[in-house]
Amino acid sequence: MLEYTDKIRAIARKLLEEKTVELFIGYRKGTVPMMNHPVLIREPAQADLLHWDSSCALNLCNYLTRRKEKKIGILATGCNSRNIVTHIIENQIGRDQLFVVGIPCKGMIDHRAVARAVKYREITDVEERGDVFVVRGAGFEETFGKKKFLQHNCATCTHHNPVIHDEIVGDPVEDPAGIAVYKDVEKLERMAPDEKWGFFSRMLSRCIRCNACRDACPLCYCPTCFVDESKPQWVGKSIDPTDTMTFHFLRAYHCAGRCTDCGACERVCPVGIRMRQFTKKLNKDALEFFSWEPGLDLEARPPLDVYRPDDRNDFIR
Repeated sequence: MLEYTDKIRAIARKLLEEKTVELFIGYRKGTVPMMNHPVLIREPAQADLLHWDSSCALNLCNYLTRRKEKKIGILATGCNSRNIVTHIIENQIGRDQLFVVGIPCKGMIDHRAVARAVKYREITDVEERGDVFVVRGAGFEETFGKKKFLQHNCATCTHHNPVIHDEIVGDPVEDPAGIAVYKDVEKLERMAPDEKWGFFSRMLSRCIRCNACRDACPLCYCPTCFVDESKPQWVGKSIDPTDTMTFHFLRAYHCAGRCTDCGACERVCPVGIRMRQFTKKLNKDALEFFSWEPGLDLEARPPLDVYRPDDRNDFIR
């Protein structure tokens, strides 16, 4: 990870020094272990702020929409690069505005799983050593295998390499084969309607309507969210179960055929709701009905963006 950090800093510094870009978007090390956060730098000297490890999980594409800079540098993993493609297709930014620095990615560490593993003792330091990482705190030090502590979305990811890039930090990694990406969705599909409703009602009962999932999602770039509309008011902002369910359902459908399963929504949720259950079902439908995975091709239009006479419609009731 230190090797990647050094390369990223060198690339960003050079891009800014040569004025190839006006702005570089990357990550900086957080003040709390496993909580790195986005950083936007404009000066070569700021390149030393940049950092990379398996806690750089928030999606940087949030910072791309409606930018005025003529040239922007940005780090991109597999899922981030697919969001970049989506933003370009949706005319949120031009390809000629971007210098994409690709990063082959083997997944991000689930900070909640690590907290559970150390029995919620305070963690003061996390050190990565290849496929393992060492967690330290007052009076304890434990070593864990990274593979067992990946975020849920990373554990089923099949696109580890950036789909577009102008420069790449390391050698591409092999995408895994034979992963049951939609195993959790298939389990839900087998439930009776009442069981499904009970499952989602229980899952969302903890929602405090903080909108963190919306704010972290790179696809939620509407100038005014439907939640904030007042004339007419489509949905209330309270924690009333109907309002809460409506918010999550509608937000998921706004992401249909667009979500790259980056996991940012779940990572920022303060109460740990696994709302990807909604978008994963829609991703599965897009794949089965339209052979579509978002963000893989700059020339392909999303299925909900086009009409063809031979579109499948046997699933419409």
